[in-house]
Order: sequence, then structure tokens, then C-alpha cells
Amino acid sequence: MPGPQRPLHRMKADFFKTLGHPIRIRVLELLSERQHAVAEMLTEIGVEPANLSQQLSILRRAGLVTARRDGISMIYELATADVAELLAAARDILTGVIAGQAEALERPA
Repeated sequence: MPGPQRPLHRMKADFFKTLGHPIRIRVLELLSERQHAVAEMLTEIGVEPANLSQQLSILRRAGLVTARRDGISMIYELATADVAELLAAARDILTGVIAGQAEALERPA
């Protein structure tokens, strides 16, 4: 019999921890536009191949991206469009937060 299931809030926290790295976010942003070969991502992101490989591996284990071989290239894409929607929602939230902070700074003391 399987053990007790992890509470959803813990699963969500682990999910957001996976997203908590700038390189992983940048990879997901690139893949939100279209699928990319690793070589293309290296050019766009500007990190060492080993570092990118490690971050891609984490994203694959989390089920956020998928990979397939095309000749000698590995091609990555988002596992689901929901990931792109989540990134867009985060951008909208941050835009609102930044606008609110700017408004607060413009108010006379």
C-alpha cells in the first residue's frame, strides 16, 4: 500500500523551487516562443554547456520540458502550454507590482 500522499501545498512549493533559478526561467521563456536546440539556447543564454545541461535535466525531471534527438542535436520544448501561461501570468503580476512601487515612489512624502 502506498504511503500517505504529499499535501498539495508542499507539491506546489517544490514546483516553485524548481522554477527558482534564473537560467531555468530563461530556458522556459525561450521554449515558450518555440522549440530550441541546445546549441541555440547556449547562444541565447550565454552559460557554460555543463550548467545549461544541469538546468535542462532539472526541468526534464520536473516534467516541464521534453527532449528529442534530431541527428546530433537535442531539441527541447515545453511539455505543456500551461508553462508558457504561468510565465505570462508571472510577468503580469510583476508588472503590476513594479507599477505599484513606482506609484508609491512618485507620491509626495
